Amino acid sequence: MAWAILLVAGLLEIGWAIGLKYTDGFSRLVPSVLTLAAMAGSVLLLGLALKTLPIGTAYAVWTGIGAVGTAALGIILLGEPATAMRLASIGLIVSGIVGLKLVG
Repeated sequence: MAWAILLVAGLLEIGWAIGLKYTDGFSRLVPSVLTLAAMAGSVLLLGLALKTLPIGTAYAVWTGIGAVGTAALGIILLGEPATAMRLASIGLIVSGIVGLKLVG
């Protein structure tokens, strides 16, 4: 169950990271409120997952999910470049997440 909670926390991290782009420096109310809610939910769920998961593993997986998801959505939604080096780097992050899951 802790891994499922951590996954949702990571997905919320993607939500708030992408949401920051739409807040326009927190000058737009609805995107700002949604972004702040996603931030709070992400951290709260991370805290719940940490009740049973090791901190190093959980934090690395949480940030990895956020980094990979945000980079992917940046490419898909925001037209950021999908260079070979960028995709390879994302692949390395995914490999690290899988490795941590296997040993954690």
